[in-house]
Amino acid sequence: MKQQAWIAGVGMTRFGKHIDRGLKSLAHEAIGAAVADAGIGLGEVQAAWMGNAAAAVITGQVCVPGQMILRSLGVGHISVVNVENACATAATAFHQACTMVSAGLYDVVLACGVEKLYHEDKLKTFSVFSGAIDVEDATQVIEGIQQRIRALDPRADAAGAGVTRSLFMDIYAAWALGHMQRYGTTREQLAAVSAKNSLHGSLNPKAQYRDVVGVAEVLAAREVSWPLTLPMCSPIGDGAAAVIVISDRKRRELGMQRAIRVEACQLGSGWDYADGEPSVAESEASRFYECAGIGPADIDCIELHDASAPSEIMYYEYLGLCGRGEGGRFVEEGHSRLGGRVPVNTSGGLLRKGHPIGATGIAQLVELTEQLRGEAGARQVEGARVALAENGGGYIGSDAAALVLTLLSR
Repeated sequence: MKQQAWIAGVGMTRFGKHIDRGLKSLAHEAIGAAVADAGIGLGEVQAAWMGNAAAAVITGQVCVPGQMILRSLGVGHISVVNVENACATAATAFHQACTMVSAGLYDVVLACGVEKLYHEDKLKTFSVFSGAIDVEDATQVIEGIQQRIRALDPRADAAGAGVTRSLFMDIYAAWALGHMQRYGTTREQLAAVSAKNSLHGSLNPKAQYRDVVGVAEVLAAREVSWPLTLPMCSPIGDGAAAVIVISDRKRRELGMQRAIRVEACQLGSGWDYADGEPSVAESEASRFYECAGIGPADIDCIELHDASAPSEIMYYEYLGLCGRGEGGRFVEEGHSRLGGRVPVNTSGGLLRKGHPIGATGIAQLVELTEQLRGEAGARQVEGARVALAENGGGYIGSDAAALVLTLLSR
């Protein structure tokens, strides 16, 4: 019997540099907070989807990270599924958990994402991102990115990708340059994204960076990959986030009043499309809105995958918040900040909250759940009733390899 899925509890660590903590320590904190928030016992969890993307490289933990984490909490017997799907890992774990609850197979499940990215050897960390492309064709992929960057702006230096910085910063630089050339988007507008998210992040106690920076300060910061400066690029981080998903039957049984409804959750992947055709995100968003029976105007707040400042501007357009080429002006005019038309990344986003890749997608849902409950404190979106999360990951061809869209309501 098909069931409605609900978020009953959420929890997360502060994102940041946790050199002295392992996967178990981080995940235990997030899971414990989510279980307590739901008001249930850990023994009531019937299955778990455990997301992690980088442990094999950073810590050497392979094959059974989820079982390792849960067994140390005394949890056994239940179904445990380990999930890896690039930066969309945690959102994919959530998608699978909701699918099983909606199918009527479980009443109480856990979805968790946990990551450690900091390592004394930075090349190990960078290798995680370099592995999120087609590694059997890596040379051609990297050369293609570099050629595109040089063709768009001769000032850009494409050397050092994957060695002095994450390869993805060059991918985002190429996207930024293309958007600037086609639509006249300015570096000041890119910086406005970072400045806006720093304001939001300053209000979030779980954010990795809580200082407020202005547009001028963003532009004056160290260059990472032209035209991107350091505050325009999401930082690496360690952390964990977890949610308890329950069925409508269980919600009624427990009389839960704070549960948040999962209206829709869609997982897609990229494909080879021709120039001029809709991007992966644009196409998936169109399909998602149609299936969910809503439009961009119905959404009160959004957490989206701002792995770089230009990414946020482009996703404004892909998600239909504004027209093609209008994303720069959208942020510049304040439409995406608290008090604006549709506040985006009230958590501070990946740029300020941080980006432990295996935990990011569920961290977005923690923020939106708090917003819909009216529990977001100083960053609360007044009257928030409908919220959207977009979490992408990997790079195949010329776009994201995986994409998850989630719609929540109260």
